[in-house]
Amino acid sequence: MVIGDSILATIGATPLVALDRLAAGLPARVLAKIEFANPGASIKDRIALQIVEAAERSGRLRPGGTVVELTSGNTGTGLAIVCAVKGYRLIAVMSEGNSRERRRMLEALGATVELVPQADGDHPGEVSGDDLAAVDRRAAELVRELGAFRADQFHNPANSAAHEHGTAEEIWQQTAGAVTDFVAAVGTGGTFVGTARGLKRHNPAIRAYAVEPAGAPVLAGRPVLQPRHKIQGAGYGEPPGLWDPSLADGYFAVTDEEAIASARALARQEGIFAGFSSGANVHAALQLARDSAGGVIVTTINDSGLKYLSTDLFAEGAP
Repeated sequence: MVIGDSILATIGATPLVALDRLAAGLPARVLAKIEFANPGASIKDRIALQIVEAAERSGRLRPGGTVVELTSGNTGTGLAIVCAVKGYRLIAVMSEGNSRERRRMLEALGATVELVPQADGDHPGEVSGDDLAAVDRRAAELVRELGAFRADQFHNPANSAAHEHGTAEEIWQQTAGAVTDFVAAVGTGGTFVGTARGLKRHNPAIRAYAVEPAGAPVLAGRPVLQPRHKIQGAGYGEPPGLWDPSLADGYFAVTDEEAIASARALARQEGIFAGFSSGANVHAALQLARDSAGGVIVTTINDSGLKYLSTDLFAEGAP
């Protein structure tokens, strides 16, 4: 019998499954890392645990301390789980544009949620770089006022380290080293940078492709034409602090409509119920597979569709 000391023992070691129905007839095989199998139903649980434990080791976070972080919801949820187990107070600062489900999950897990109005009026389900900047300012104020520890996911190297030594190693082992390509949306940059770095350490020939919203493809060196989009947690209009362009072998720009269509197809053809960024990842991975001469393409299913029931992602009567 194997019994975990706490729910934190269930973070990571997520399944890798083939999308053989969606990718039927394509030259390359597409595999998906099911990150909503984590206890907070997202890939961000990995970095939450790594960030908190690194802060504990360094002495930046002490028993009974307070953690503050800006979040679109997923990192906050991961931090709320970690803080609940370890006895820290969490203040999650988020834009009013993020989905209500994420907010309610945070509160249910004991976090205090500080909502920040959007920069130019209400745009439910859409968060821009300006919105994120407003959230960042409020998070910084709270850190100063409370003397709190800021998780700082956009700059904290523990973010990418969680994927370099966790996600990448799992993919390498689960594919028995057969992975040829990795595809991931870029928000903080941690998933892409860490996983690409870890995989390329095993095999430098592995290619890594960054996914961006079509209206804000700044990593590919193109202008921001539409800063607002529905791919929550990605594409904030400027390169994140953790970004390392040397790891990117190419870029995919995905529209809201393409992300939504792929998320719906993922649910109906593969039985995988996921969110907007997962739809964007799958759309890009399938596009890469169509143009490929073969290989094994891996992408991530970042979070659960249950976090988007108040949005139009799975609206009643949607095709």
